[in-house]
Amino acid sequence: MGYAARRFTTLLDLRGWACFLGLGLVLVLGIPLLNGAVPHTSAFHLGDYLIPLLGKYLCYAILALAMDLVWGYAGILSLGHGAFFALGGYAFGMYLMRSIGTLGVYKNAVLPDFMVFLNWKQLPWYWYGFDHFAFAALMTFLVPGLLALALGWFAFRSRVTGVYLSIITQAMTFALQLAFFRNDMGFGGNNGLTDFKTLLGFDVHAPATRMGLYLASALALGLAFLLCRFIVTSKLGRVLLAIRDAETRVRFLGYSVTNAKLFVFTVSAMLAGLAGALYVPQVGIINPSEFSPASSIEVAVWVAVGGRGTLAGAAVGAVLVNLAKTYFTDAAPEVWLFFLGALFILVTLIFPRGIAGMARQWREWRGARRAVLARGGDD
Repeated sequence: MGYAARRFTTLLDLRGWACFLGLGLVLVLGIPLLNGAVPHTSAFHLGDYLIPLLGKYLCYAILALAMDLVWGYAGILSLGHGAFFALGGYAFGMYLMRSIGTLGVYKNAVLPDFMVFLNWKQLPWYWYGFDHFAFAALMTFLVPGLLALALGWFAFRSRVTGVYLSIITQAMTFALQLAFFRNDMGFGGNNGLTDFKTLLGFDVHAPATRMGLYLASALALGLAFLLCRFIVTSKLGRVLLAIRDAETRVRFLGYSVTNAKLFVFTVSAMLAGLAGALYVPQVGIINPSEFSPASSIEVAVWVAVGGRGTLAGAAVGAVLVNLAKTYFTDAAPEVWLFFLGALFILVTLIFPRGIAGMARQWREWRGARRAVLARGGDD
């Protein structure tokens, strides 16, 4: 790589970090100021009802990062990341249910309301410990991580790849959806977990608590992005790219493809669990619909639209697609699914590199054009 090419790459990297810091300031300082400091009569005021909506979008961005880590950089098209997201959400939802205590309808200090309604006599053993925040926070990472580790260990050791792996992950999330629909599973059945009251002693519906959850989501998104970037720019990241492009050759070179894929798949599942844990208190409910295979397919659409293998593009794609979803499900709910399908087909056939890829092509073209002009336009 020549000096000009190295300098161009460095400038792009510096611009990327500048954008990262600038966006971080907007999310962490700008949004709270627009909500709290700007008068309610101003057109720039953000209402309290918008804060959990923005927080939800940030949770989706974390989930998109997790998906892009395995699909964009390791070539693992997982159609089961909705399951990891939902498991993280259920783990934290169990803590929120235990926190209700005597504030519930049935005033039972131990059993959640749905268990009292279903005539449960005692708390199931797998609910033990969820009355402690630290334990629940650990489970939001551990439960999806262990499931991904077990699934990946069997799949990657057997060298299951491509569409077969996608089918296995989709079958997993569908099986979990059917299981969590059952009332005797102890997770609220069809209704799921809802009617949360407090979080660490604070009213979960209070504007200050919602702002705190939003800021936690923004901070988690920043940390998730830095973690993913650290992985993909490391030696492991280069190995993952090689696995994505030529897995057989990487095996012949002596690298452990199984261990590399297993590591990144587990980390990705844990990030998805974190997104689910932050999502639940802001939305106020978690139910088996989050396990729907369609939800996992939708995550792949976000990443494809934003730009597979770009991290930032995946997060942007998640936010933009969900903004469109919010608009269309209100303005024309019967059109939304057609719009989503058309968007995926358009990106796949015409813009396979997504939004970020288009932006990168434009920057590369401008850089090449400037280099030609600098040489006097003789090329």
